[in-house]
Amino acid sequence: MTRIVPPLLLRISSLTLLLSVIFCFSILKATAAELVMFESDGCEWCEIWNEEIGGTYSKTTEAEIVPLRRVDIDDDRPVDLKHLTGLVYTPTFIVLQDGREVGRIIGYPGEDFFLATTQ
Repeated sequence: MTRIVPPLLLRISSLTLLLSVIFCFSILKATAAELVMFESDGCEWCEIWNEEIGGTYSKTTEAEIVPLRRVDIDDDRPVDLKHLTGLVYTPTFIVLQDGREVGRIIGYPGEDFFLATTQ
């Protein structure tokens, strides 16, 4: 069963990873990378992300560097993502570089914070 992240935990987890995610995006320009979004049906924060970011992310500079790939956390995980562990909460965003995890944001703390971490 998928758990939805409480808002306070969401902010703490995201703040802890802010610097590493910013660094990851800055070094990914020259290599194969992707942003994998693990989501689930009925996830309120996933729906908010879809409303605030989902429709425009593909048009951003960040999407050119790190394109978005969406995966339902409750489905069988694709073979190339089976090595990822600790996937409990939705949404979880994982930055992969050449198939290796280089950054993770657990939860969605809001449009301004999310965009700031990916610039």
